[in-house]
Amino acid sequence: MFRNLLHERANYHHPDYFVIGIVSVIVIFGLIMLSSASSAISYVRFNENMYHFFNRQIVGIILGFFLFYILSKFDYHRYKNISVPLLIFSIILLVLVFLPWFEPKGYRSAQSWIRIPIIHIELQPSEIVKLSFLLYLAAWLESRGSNLIKLEHGTIPFLSVLFIISLLMLLQPDTGTLFIILIISLSTYFIAGGNIRHILYIVIGGITGLFIMLKIYPYQLNRFRCFFDSSFSPNFYCYQINQSLIAIGSGGFLGRGFGNSRQKFLYLPEVHGDAIFPIIAEEMGFIIAVVLVILFAFLFYRGYLIAKNAPDVYGKIIAIGVVSWLTIQAFINIAGMTNLLPMTGVPLPFISHGGSAMIANLAAIGILVNISKQTK
Repeated sequence: MFRNLLHERANYHHPDYFVIGIVSVIVIFGLIMLSSASSAISYVRFNENMYHFFNRQIVGIILGFFLFYILSKFDYHRYKNISVPLLIFSIILLVLVFLPWFEPKGYRSAQSWIRIPIIHIELQPSEIVKLSFLLYLAAWLESRGSNLIKLEHGTIPFLSVLFIISLLMLLQPDTGTLFIILIISLSTYFIAGGNIRHILYIVIGGITGLFIMLKIYPYQLNRFRCFFDSSFSPNFYCYQINQSLIAIGSGGFLGRGFGNSRQKFLYLPEVHGDAIFPIIAEEMGFIIAVVLVILFAFLFYRGYLIAKNAPDVYGKIIAIGVVSWLTIQAFINIAGMTNLLPMTGVPLPFISHGGSAMIANLAAIGILVNISKQTK
C-alpha cells in the first residue's frame, strides 16, 4: 500500500534539480552558521553544551528531508481529499496553545508553542498552519472556478476561513506569522483569479486592522518607531535592531571570519533564531550575505516557472503559494534585520533554529518538487 501511494505516474519526468540544489545549499550553509551563531548562548543556557541548538537542528533537518523525500513522490493531487481534515487538525493545534496542559515551560510571553504530554515534543502549530491552510486554499479556490469573482461565492467564504486563522494568531499574539499567512492567502487568491477590486478592499481592510493592532499591542508601535528612528530607545525597544546593524556593519565586505562574531556573545538577542542573518553578515561579510539573498531570489524564480508550467490550476496555486511563503518570509526577515522594514519576528527559512519550521519548510519544498515532475 505504501509503495502504491508513492507510485509515480507515467507522465512524470525529472524534478527541478535547481530547487533541490538551492534548498540543499541553503540548509547546509545554515546549519554551519548556526553552529557558530548559537555557540555562546548554548554554552550559557545549557551548562557548557555549545552545540545544543545545532544538535536539535540536525534532528529537524533529518525529519524534514525524510518528509521532503516522501512528499516529492506523493502525487500532489491527492491532497484535495485530505485538505479539510488537515486544516481542522491545524486549527485544533492553534487552540491547544491556550490550554495550560500543553504549555511549554520557560517560553516567552507569546503563546505560540505547545508541548505534547508523555512524549514531551514541542512544536509550533503556526508552521503547520502555513502548509495546511495553503493546501486547503488551493483545493477550495480551484473548486470555485469562475464563481470566485463573485462576492458571495468567493470573497466572503475566503475571508471567513481567513478570519478564524487570523483571530487565533492575534490572540497568541504572533503577528509576524500572521503577516506571512496573509501574503500566502492573497497571492494564491490572486493567482486563482480572485476579484481585483475585492483584493484591494481586503488590503485596505488589512491596513486599517494594522492601525487597530498598533493600538491594542503598543510594543508593535514601538517597532515602527524604531524603524523610523532607531535612536529613540537604543537600550530597550530599539536594542535588537541597533545591535543587528552593528553586527552587519562590522562585517564589512569579507567578514570577520567564521566563528569570530562578537555580537553573538549575548549582545544581539535571538542569534540562533530570527537574528541569525546579522551574524552571517558579520562573520562571512557583505558578499556572502548578498549571495544568500540571490539564492532565495533564484528559488522564487524557479518556483514561479514551476507554477507557470503546472499541469492544472491546483498545482499552479500550490506552487506560487509555497515560493511566496518561503522567499517573501526570507526577505521580510532580512529586511527587518537591516532596518529596511519594521522587525516582525519571523525566522529565516532553512537557517534559523526551529524544528517545526524546518520540517514544514522542507515538506513544502517536497510538494513543490512533486509538482515540478508533472509540469508541461
